[in-house]
Amino acid sequence: MKAQFSDPADTTPIHGEETPAALYSRRLLDLQRTQAAALLREKRLGISKLVLAAVTLASLIFFLQHLALIELILLPVALFILLAVLHEKLLRSIRLRARSIRFYERGLARIQDRWAGSGESGERFLDPAHPYARDLDLFGPASLFELLCTARTRAGEQTLAAWLLTAAPVPQIRQRQQAVRDLQSRDPFRESLFVLGETVRAGVHPEPLAAWGQRSPVFPERSTRLLTPLLAALWIVSLILWGVWGLGWVAAFMTVVNLSWGKRLNKRMDSAVDAAEQATQDLELLAGVLDLIDRQHFSAPMLVSLQSKLRQDGLAPAAAIRKLARIVEYLAQRRNLFFRVLDLFTFWTAILFFAAERWQRAHGPQIRAWLSAVGEIEALTALSAYAYEHPADVFPELIDLTPGSQPVFAATGLAHPLLPAAKAVRNDLMLGDGLQLILLSGPNMAGKSTFMRGIGVNAVLAQCGAPVRATVLRLSPLAVAASICVLDSLSGGISRFYAEIRRVKQISDLTLGLIPVLFLLDELLSGTNSHDRLRGTEFVVQSLVQRNAIGLVSTHDLALTKIPDQMPTRAANWHFEDQMKDGQLLFDYKLKPGIVQTSNALELMRSIGFGLQP
Repeated sequence: MKAQFSDPADTTPIHGEETPAALYSRRLLDLQRTQAAALLREKRLGISKLVLAAVTLASLIFFLQHLALIELILLPVALFILLAVLHEKLLRSIRLRARSIRFYERGLARIQDRWAGSGESGERFLDPAHPYARDLDLFGPASLFELLCTARTRAGEQTLAAWLLTAAPVPQIRQRQQAVRDLQSRDPFRESLFVLGETVRAGVHPEPLAAWGQRSPVFPERSTRLLTPLLAALWIVSLILWGVWGLGWVAAFMTVVNLSWGKRLNKRMDSAVDAAEQATQDLELLAGVLDLIDRQHFSAPMLVSLQSKLRQDGLAPAAAIRKLARIVEYLAQRRNLFFRVLDLFTFWTAILFFAAERWQRAHGPQIRAWLSAVGEIEALTALSAYAYEHPADVFPELIDLTPGSQPVFAATGLAHPLLPAAKAVRNDLMLGDGLQLILLSGPNMAGKSTFMRGIGVNAVLAQCGAPVRATVLRLSPLAVAASICVLDSLSGGISRFYAEIRRVKQISDLTLGLIPVLFLLDELLSGTNSHDRLRGTEFVVQSLVQRNAIGLVSTHDLALTKIPDQMPTRAANWHFEDQMKDGQLLFDYKLKPGIVQTSNALELMRSIGFGLQP
């Protein structure tokens, strides 16, 4: 099956028992075989063109000596043109097929856990002040965003990033889950979307384009728009009068008039044309996405609603965007030296700019809605790819909060989504039904931080509408907040301890909101002495629990494990542990009740060469 050449609207869900890896491998092999044959044909066509060009040149020399037969030169010229057209068509199919090959290669890399460093990292969305983005590795190399993002427009990237950074209300999450299920088996749709653009890095910039669509026209007066093409036509007529009847003074007069008028126009227009060009980059990609979306037959209510936003008043946004793309393409010709000279008298740029402003008045107010709908559908498509490629992951059950009820995060078989599935160790976790705090103890490298990150990342996935790495997950609305990767700031003069207590204050402030907080605190207040650390941690966790928050606090300091004794019904000790076997430290990464009984700091120091005595 050559999916890139099938009808993009043909996105019937794929049934059967073929695994995603098997499907991707089969399609990739088919594409690679077809591509190899196409490359061979392309090479032969290229050689044929060179041979025919040589024959045409030789024929031309011959026919110049036999002018009576000169018409016969048209035969090799026509054949050369035909070969050139066929060659370009073949090259285009090769380029599209190469994108399809890349689509399946990237899909296999995600399935086989070879994806890190090969996708869009989304680092521009990283805000160090966000309550969990840095701590949970949402953006950057090998991040959650890189794993998920398959968007072809910046609107899609921005929407996906916004969903990861902000939890949606429960009804909206359920709508997204339905939409992701609808898209989950539509692999041909995802492939068609991917091949529309080689890269998104230079793609459509949604905010400048939307702002341009809503700005006031530079030339609102009708008289200017009518007089400009009239003067251009009169200048051309004056040249005809000069050439036919010798009325040079008329041509001279119109030349002076048009130069003066052009100078007046350019004062208002130059910066506006540049701004319009910058705002309308790569419109063909946007038009292609809009056209592809318009041709789908969705069943999920959210997708149907988004699609309807692109069909208001019978308007076809793809056709409208392509019309604007053609205007912008013609505008770019003003940099050509020939057109630049001609533009002084015919106002080519101004007339095209008037056309752009007519388009702006007709369609500009709809641009923001179009981009928003495209962004949401692309974000849902990215989540659907993750759902399809990770069939063992499940959609979480969302629990509505009622006044006075306690938040819940209850997971069975929970693992970190960014770890290879074959290596990730699954654990069960219950927060809620009275238990609000888990004090997590354990030695170095036993898995405490990874476990806490796994909880946070799964909560983020759940609340943006995606499946989670668990066999069961039930959760209520939660405001995720973490202090796992808090860094100092040399330039800002901020120590790690000060940065950490600022983060804790931020988390405390979040508990004043309407959504209960899920807090994840790794080695809390480790930058101070043991006494202050114990007193400070006690104060922080008691304050959070009193404000209906739930969460975990990890520690190496066993003095902190006494905190649950002060709130026995609402807090408990759990731990990870290690084992020493044949001189090697072994970790099972399994969560166990109670306080850790082992420590490995000295063993780790000895393992790297410190001469410590047992």
